[in-house]
Amino acid sequence: MFRLYKLRYTKVFLLGALAVISIYGCVPTRDVREEKTALPDKFGEIQSKDTLNTANLNWREFFQDPQLIALIDTALVNNQELNIMLQQVSMAKNEIRARKGEYLPSVNIGAAAEVEKVGRYTSQGASDANTDIRPGEEFPEPLPGYSVGAFASWEIDVWKKLRNSKKAAVMEYLSTVEGKNFMITNLISEIAESYYELQALDNELAIIEQNLEIQANALKTLKLQKQAAKATELGVRRFQAEVLKNQSELYEVKQEITETENKLNFLIGRTPKPIQRSSNDFLEKKMDSISTGIPSQLLQNRPDIRQAEFELAAAKLDTRVARANFYPSFAINAGVGLEAFSTKFLTSTPESLLYYLAGDMVAPLINRNAIKAEYATANDRQLQAIFEYEKTILNAFIEVKNGVSRIENLRKSYELKEQQVEALTESIELTNKLFRSARADYLEVLLTQRESLESRMELVETRKDQLLARVTLYKNLGGGWK
Repeated sequence: MFRLYKLRYTKVFLLGALAVISIYGCVPTRDVREEKTALPDKFGEIQSKDTLNTANLNWREFFQDPQLIALIDTALVNNQELNIMLQQVSMAKNEIRARKGEYLPSVNIGAAAEVEKVGRYTSQGASDANTDIRPGEEFPEPLPGYSVGAFASWEIDVWKKLRNSKKAAVMEYLSTVEGKNFMITNLISEIAESYYELQALDNELAIIEQNLEIQANALKTLKLQKQAAKATELGVRRFQAEVLKNQSELYEVKQEITETENKLNFLIGRTPKPIQRSSNDFLEKKMDSISTGIPSQLLQNRPDIRQAEFELAAAKLDTRVARANFYPSFAINAGVGLEAFSTKFLTSTPESLLYYLAGDMVAPLINRNAIKAEYATANDRQLQAIFEYEKTILNAFIEVKNGVSRIENLRKSYELKEQQVEALTESIELTNKLFRSARADYLEVLLTQRESLESRMELVETRKDQLLARVTLYKNLGGGWK
């Protein structure tokens, strides 16, 4: 049922509003320092200031292995965590629509029906009994009532509280988008790392199998020498123990391959299946150089930095919203419709017409502790967001600096390990010749084969570390999501 309201915009209302506004002229303020985004001009002492940046490469150009690209493509569609994040982005977008609606007028329509019986000896009952609808026609008892109409309400956003709240929702949405981008670059990086680990394990398995074949031939020679009384049972047993040790390592590597394959299957969102890859040219993979650009480019390329930046912007807007709570809020309510005690009179106008227009002002006057506390909390959150933003920038710079150093040191290490493997490979052939001619004992053969195996395994590990370092630096520069 609609009630008729009198117009409330009077001189008393306006004077009261001005008085409250003057009271709220002294709203508490708190200065929060600005964020610091300054970075060095370059990542290293001898590095140039060239702005060419590998992060601007699309991941399809950075990774040139078609089987790896196929895995990443599948993951970007099926990965569960990424799809969960996409729903988070969608929810943040819906929040913008919800907050936008808060500062727009709200219009509703309604209809109502009721019946009312009042006591005869009451003010309304006595009045109804002595009032005729028409001459000789009394009010019906009980009295029905029917109404239909439209009504609207609108909070006037004088202090931009609602608009700033909507802008904060936009910043939160953009933050979730950057969070999604950060998840994409991490997902691509994790898939590439697991793929290279799988190729490295394939090579380690092949090295162990080759070494077992060499040891089997040496063991056969040793047994023949024992039969000829040129070797002892001790040598045979020691060699057999070494073969058994390597066979055990063979199964450990096979288990690691299974687990790594299943990890990749999980990342691409499917049940365990063999991972298609080509591992024969693992040690011959090209190590293209990476251009790091200048540190200031991190502010635009790193999704986590942009995410922290948008979160800071949202925190600043939330502080403005919290400050606006100290001021009075203004609202307008209006309605128009038809009302009668009988449906046959409902369309009789202007007799059944009703309308109202009302203005409201509400302002906290005495107990403002809750508003002060919320404002203080909003300022603390803003300062917290500043620290988080600065921490993210500093962490990004250090990650890139460490990555540049790691790539260079791994390059030097790989060159030395290559020479070590070459020397030990030649020593195996030499030792085997000396052993067959009884000019070297089994211990020299055993130690040489063990050292050669370890050096070749270390070479594969170093190559894997090089590939992982390149992927990590590409990610740390902000690549992989564009």
